[in-house]
Amino acid sequence: MSFNTFGHLLRVTTFGESHGPAIGCVVDGCPPGIPLTEADIQPYLDKRRPGQSRFTTQRQEPDTVRILSGVFADEASGAQVTTGTPIALLIDNVDQRSKDYSAIRDSYRPGHAGYAYDVKYGLHDYRGGGRASARETAMRVAAGAIARKIVPGLNVRGALIQMGEHEIDRAAWDWAEVDNNPFFCPDAKAAALYADYLDGVRKSGSSVGAIIEVVAEGVPAGLGAPVYAKLDGDLAGAIMGINAVKGVEIGAGFGAATLSGEDNADEMRMGNDGKARFLSNNAGGVLGGISTGQPVVVRFAVKPTSSILTPRKTVDRYGRETDVVTKGRHDPCVGIRAVPIGEAMVACVIADHYLRQRGQVGASPRWPFSPPT
Repeated sequence: MSFNTFGHLLRVTTFGESHGPAIGCVVDGCPPGIPLTEADIQPYLDKRRPGQSRFTTQRQEPDTVRILSGVFADEASGAQVTTGTPIALLIDNVDQRSKDYSAIRDSYRPGHAGYAYDVKYGLHDYRGGGRASARETAMRVAAGAIARKIVPGLNVRGALIQMGEHEIDRAAWDWAEVDNNPFFCPDAKAAALYADYLDGVRKSGSSVGAIIEVVAEGVPAGLGAPVYAKLDGDLAGAIMGINAVKGVEIGAGFGAATLSGEDNADEMRMGNDGKARFLSNNAGGVLGGISTGQPVVVRFAVKPTSSILTPRKTVDRYGRETDVVTKGRHDPCVGIRAVPIGEAMVACVIADHYLRQRGQVGASPRWPFSPPT
């Protein structure tokens, strides 16, 4: 199986399966001299870690990360820093229960990747879905922790803004509330509703989807390139690469189709600091595929978990019709733990484009330019 690497100058390669002995990644292209220890990575993994509430899978994985290479003690400061060589990260799998899947090893879960893997490769790892499992995404989160340290002043935050048909009240948005509930929800009232709603979904043996919003602040203007290396294009590709994601939008996104040209236009004025300022951000911080210096705003839709207790019609790998029920430990809303994953992918793309911009242009041009005489 190929295509397990993404990025250009900052390249991330992940490996491992849901029920294998370990999962890992190699981050290549990180500049040298950046302070980095396991303690810099672990808090982000802890956000994604399973089993932290009744609203996620009860698989108990500590997700303790180990740095195997790419760091060394700086003689001047004594701190552990990156060396510029590949950074290898590893997380042991310690709580697999492969027997939960033995009854459905030959049957395809509707909505799951098992059928597609079989028709492409001739085999698939039925134990939790192998590479199609959300377990693989832990390494993206680890890589994202490194990416955040590459871009000076970058701040990437995500929040769950819709579960099923229930949207948050954007007027009640409070970033501080995101860490106060198990849903990463910025609206305290909506979070309370989600608790009762998801309890009902979970007890019925079903699942539900969600929409996540990621906002990256401190993104330098000028990142991205025209046509085939657009920042928003790479962001969309990276987010679509997350398991269970079925839609991505930047800024106003699909909502822009309902706006007039006047309403959609992000008008500009000069600020007191001599820099251009925008009066709105329908573009989501990207124009012509290049960052404007505004916050980069990405939203994505996560489908319902395909592993459910409700019997579903399917076929098996031998072409026989059957029904399937998936037992075991699964997220009733996999979108909850997608929040730190989305943050990580956005951070990786922005860091990659930051290094590309630095390599091609160096110091950004001085703007505004002097008018012609």
